[in-house]
Amino acid sequence: MGEKIGFVGTGVMGASMVRHLLNAGHEVHVYNRTKKKTDSLVEAGAIWQESPAEVMKQSNVIITIVGYPTDVEETYFGEKGILNAVKSGDVLIDMTTSQPSLAVKIYEAAKEKGAEALDAPVSGGDKGAQNGTLTTMVGGDQATFEKVKPILDVFSGKVMLQGPAGSGQHTKMANQIMIAGTMTGMTELMAYAKAAGLDVAKVIEQVGSGAAGNWSLANYSPRILTDDYSPGFFVKHFIKDLKIALEEADKLGVDLPGTTLAKDLYERLAGKGFEDAGTQALIKLWWEA
Repeated sequence: MGEKIGFVGTGVMGASMVRHLLNAGHEVHVYNRTKKKTDSLVEAGAIWQESPAEVMKQSNVIITIVGYPTDVEETYFGEKGILNAVKSGDVLIDMTTSQPSLAVKIYEAAKEKGAEALDAPVSGGDKGAQNGTLTTMVGGDQATFEKVKPILDVFSGKVMLQGPAGSGQHTKMANQIMIAGTMTGMTELMAYAKAAGLDVAKVIEQVGSGAAGNWSLANYSPRILTDDYSPGFFVKHFIKDLKIALEEADKLGVDLPGTTLAKDLYERLAGKGFEDAGTQALIKLWWEA
């Protein structure tokens, strides 16, 4: 097997994804803004490089999963960015949740240099990355997708091409819109059950096996019940995602009042100092520590 793969962004999810690639026998070159976040990966066999451009020079396929669209812009178009080192035939895969228009811009810039690009944001959080069961939503050309699907399969449970460049990002926005609803539903359920004097864990056990069951309830309510607000997915990144979703919905002429409310609630939560907590910290708007 043994592709030469570059990986930029070894945070909560990226680090687990790199481990899966190493375990699958790939040569993986890594870069992260905070170098110490790559230390354990280098110990496991990854090779540190000094910039995204250096990673690209050593790789045929490069994967990026960074924080914000501005980070994506810098990673690809900056002075030490990927597009300054890309070679004909290289494949660029941005897995950051970002703007569809930026995905198209990267796709077109790659084409000009004889390379190929996919936008491939993921869902599944820290657990999905650890377990190799991420849902990977892809935009780009069919031939490019088929070429790198075996790599994406290494850390994904379901990988699908949704359409041309930008389609992966649009699909991720649809995903985040749904999650916005399930997170507000879960926290309001728990707030109500506690106020009514019920055993919240028992309520969740029962309603979770019926029509109220959903991924957020199954994965995040146990963390809340043990006061675990560590980030499977950061509040600050979810706010970023919901802002992108609402901007895109506005362009499409679609009104999303539920998503707007969720964004406002998460901004209130961030204002209380929880921007670096996991999204399950939304319950803090009802339950004090």
